[in-house]
Amino acid sequence: MRHLLLPLLLLAGPALAQVPPLAVVPPPAPAPDPRGSFTFNYENDTLAGTDRYYTSGVQLAWRSPSTELPGLLRFLDGQLDALIGPGEVRWGFGLGHAIYTPRDTLSRIPDPTDRPYAGHLYGALVLQRDEGFALSTLELQAGVVGPSALGEFVQNNVHDLIRDYSANGWSRQLKDEPALNMVFERTMRTPALRVGGIEIDLLPSATFALGTVSTYAGAGATLRIGNGLEADYGAPRIRPALVGSAFFQPRQEFGWYGFVGGQGRAVLRDVFLDGNTWRNDGPSVDKRPFVGDLSAGFVVHWRGFRLAYSQVMRTEEFYGQRGGAQSFGSLALTARF
Repeated sequence: MRHLLLPLLLLAGPALAQVPPLAVVPPPAPAPDPRGSFTFNYENDTLAGTDRYYTSGVQLAWRSPSTELPGLLRFLDGQLDALIGPGEVRWGFGLGHAIYTPRDTLSRIPDPTDRPYAGHLYGALVLQRDEGFALSTLELQAGVVGPSALGEFVQNNVHDLIRDYSANGWSRQLKDEPALNMVFERTMRTPALRVGGIEIDLLPSATFALGTVSTYAGAGATLRIGNGLEADYGAPRIRPALVGSAFFQPRQEFGWYGFVGGQGRAVLRDVFLDGNTWRNDGPSVDKRPFVGDLSAGFVVHWRGFRLAYSQVMRTEEFYGQRGGAQSFGSLALTARF
């Protein structure tokens, strides 16, 4: 039997040599941020030395790594194929709180021609698609405007803590109502121009918002100069401003940039100026249909952390607004896990 097998093996040798070995497929590389990233935003007019109008904003946002989407978001992402191309998908959520007050907060009876008191508490569900040169964002917000948003509670307790005066007109704030909004935004990223070791790029963007909180169309752009610009799509902010990206994906350990940008918005509705949606017996002012933001600041990221600061000037938002344009500061910290 051994004598019969030997000739067969010799004949089959060349054929066996042509059979490729079984390919070993390596497992997919893990995401560099397998647990996603958290961003904390803090915006306040005291950072610009004032205390009026849009006086405070806080937001905590989480963004997933590029990963498989949950069922409902997978369906929504499929509907975006007609609008945008393929790209890495992320999803996330956010929790935010904003406070609006008039210029004079000492009077117990607010000036009816000044901005109304209002609080806004909301949650957000976010779907994003990153094409490398463009970021598309669909954001669904749900919350409440009115006393249940705890604007008076937050502002006056913080003022007590820092030994500042209380705002006295909160009894005349906007009434409770549901706050529902949908926002779609697309931000482009031009190829970076390199001059020595410095990179320069431009981030044009377009935004559309529809809902009971705000309905507007906006367009803007941000010019950035620094190093490692491909890590994100701008400094994270709180809407309706240019929001940048709550996540960042660095290709190098350290990066930085300075920026200047602007956005114009055509505003059809703003509940914080127009007053409650389903009642007309509350406070309101005559809003301006066009509002603009001008911002400048810097971003620094190192390993898994990113720090961003923006100084913002916002044009007058209603007729009769005293003090001219408003200025406030925005601070954001992102951590990747």
